[in-house]
Amino acid sequence: MEGIVRLSAFFGIFLIMAIWEIYAPRRQLADSRWQRWSTNISLSILNILIIRFTVGAAALLAAVSAHDHGWGLLNVLALPNWLIIILTLVLLDLAIYGQHLASHKWRWLWQLHKIHHTDQEFDVTTAVRFHPLEIIISMCYKVLLIYFIGANPLAVIAFEIILSSCALFNHSNVRIPLSIDKIVRLILVTPDMHRVHHSVIKSETDSNYGFSISIWDRLFATYTDQPRDGHDNMEIGLTEYRHKKDVRFERLLLMPFSRRR
Repeated sequence: MEGIVRLSAFFGIFLIMAIWEIYAPRRQLADSRWQRWSTNISLSILNILIIRFTVGAAALLAAVSAHDHGWGLLNVLALPNWLIIILTLVLLDLAIYGQHLASHKWRWLWQLHKIHHTDQEFDVTTAVRFHPLEIIISMCYKVLLIYFIGANPLAVIAFEIILSSCALFNHSNVRIPLSIDKIVRLILVTPDMHRVHHSVIKSETDSNYGFSISIWDRLFATYTDQPRDGHDNMEIGLTEYRHKKDVRFERLLLMPFSRRR
């Protein structure tokens, strides 16, 4: 049941953002949508299948196990259930921010995460462009965190839905009025805010790590308000992967294991 709810939310948000991109795009995309979408969606399908037959329900099972045995910080504190749910959501989001930061700073994690950044355009399908090993490592990391903090099971389900929904939203090529964007990004990561993170300029790539809550980047001084060259003219991707042959589906799968200057 939990898996059906998550997939329904994922496909629902994906469809909304894809339609929004068609009718109100933020940037005109130069690359072929078919070529990029086929690669990104193929990676997504592969990841869904791998997760389904490996660590699919690990996060929820860990939360239920921690709750039943009274393991973790939140399970030993006498706190009301509503506060435990809020703390679970906030702490897990902070942890994902930390994981994202580490994925850029630790070379062996970057070898996996850079697949996400090789996309030379930025739209809703960029949100699902991840290497399968990074997805598995991320799930294992979340399981350890869930046991450590004693995450509430319902909050874990909600967090997984919120995380995937926010990722689809803030990777979308949608136009939001600047006046509204300024207000929304006080709490949530907006597409304009996260697009900066996909710039070819390293100082911009090394900023705006948040996926859901925007406060972490301000709190830890990793926030960049706007790209140097503006959203319409900024170049997206990685400078060392500009040729289309370098970012084909099969090459992305092998990329973490290949050496490149």
